[in-house]
Amino acid sequence: MSNNDTHDAVIIGTGQAGKPLAVSLAKAGWKTAVVERDAVGGSCINVGCTPTKTMVASARIAHLARRGPDYGIISGPVTVDLARVRQRKQDVVTSFRVGSEKGLDRTRGLELLRGEARFQGPHAVEVTTLEGQTRILNAAKIFINTGTRPAIPPNIDTPDVTILDNASIMELDAVPEHLLVLGGGYIGLEFGQMFRRFGSEVTIIQRGTQLLNREDPDVSGEIATILRGEGIEVLLDTEAIAVSRRADGQIDLAVRTREGDRIKSGSHLLAAAGRVPNSDRLNLASAGIETDGRGFVKVNERLESSAQGVYALGDVKGGPAFTHISYDDYRIVETNLLKGGSATTEGRLVPYAVFIDPQLGRVGLTETEARREGRNIRVAKLPMTHVARAIEMDETRGFMKAIVDADTDRILGCAILGIEGGEVMSLLQMAMLGGVSYTAIRDGVFAHPTLAESLNNLFMSMKR
Repeated sequence: MSNNDTHDAVIIGTGQAGKPLAVSLAKAGWKTAVVERDAVGGSCINVGCTPTKTMVASARIAHLARRGPDYGIISGPVTVDLARVRQRKQDVVTSFRVGSEKGLDRTRGLELLRGEARFQGPHAVEVTTLEGQTRILNAAKIFINTGTRPAIPPNIDTPDVTILDNASIMELDAVPEHLLVLGGGYIGLEFGQMFRRFGSEVTIIQRGTQLLNREDPDVSGEIATILRGEGIEVLLDTEAIAVSRRADGQIDLAVRTREGDRIKSGSHLLAAAGRVPNSDRLNLASAGIETDGRGFVKVNERLESSAQGVYALGDVKGGPAFTHISYDDYRIVETNLLKGGSATTEGRLVPYAVFIDPQLGRVGLTETEARREGRNIRVAKLPMTHVARAIEMDETRGFMKAIVDADTDRILGCAILGIEGGEVMSLLQMAMLGGVSYTAIRDGVFAHPTLAESLNNLFMSMKR
């Protein structure tokens, strides 16, 4: 069956930009259709932030339970019921997803279509529903919010070995004996530490010379030290070249290092070495929508694609792949289309947190970036061993670091690697948003004893 429907807006994908945009447009009186081929809420709710951070919390409880004697608390051996961890995760995900679905269903003027969308020109989208029906949706405005999926390196993509990704690894019902992790980015590190705390042996294989290659070397080096301190094997400058399964079921991963080729064996293999955009099945060429060499949709600062009236939001357009950036993309489009504004992506701060333990909170320029740009900077750095609250909590791993413009005293960026690093980073981000000088924070009065109070000491450590 084929139906031709005319709408004011069609949105492809219900992620953290698509879902709120659909609701906003419908409430503004636009006849709106939103298409979802999988679960409402996108990767964040279903296979990303929500489930992983729920499981990270379980792993931290296991870690703290084992550390009980450090605090004078004696208990029995710690065991992990991964099936119950998984169920707790799924309960939280279901709650969030159902809430998102209800929000779409109760919005007047908004139709949710379950199925696969493909462009049939710049203002037409063909939808093949889950029931096998076909509809053609015509609209002057079309928004792409289809996100990304894990990239599987072709040299290890073999039917003989089941390769886990960020979604399938969370469905395991037993703790792996030895988890091999391909990739030293935030996904690989979060899962690597998580499963080490659940009881797995863990090896992280990173092709680059450092973990988290966007960070300063001292930050990534400290993270490697922390992970190794928990018994995780971290292999840097190491490339996976082949994979095979032995007769006993174990996985042999051939890797190339500076010292030569070797074999790393494990029970499970997780690929966390990048992601690719979900743009390949959208038939973008029929609409004149340009992509880069990796398939990410090209957009300008207003998130407009090369096709008039077609926008791309969230991870599918490339750039920082974070939920809060996707949501800000929605706010930019909403501001411009519904409020007569002129919002853009130019100059926006991109904060993020890596939910290893201790957390890494980051915003603004790194020291490496600032020096590359030739800026006149000063650097403040304070080990967590000098933070009173961290000492009291016996959470002294990591350090705080801030980059300051030496000419204006404005904060350019920070890296907070420590207990609740994401929260402390957010304090400095607010200072950056408000144009507050570092001296105001250095001389400010904060409650004692708090982690925020340590910002006094951080900026008193300032040096060129």
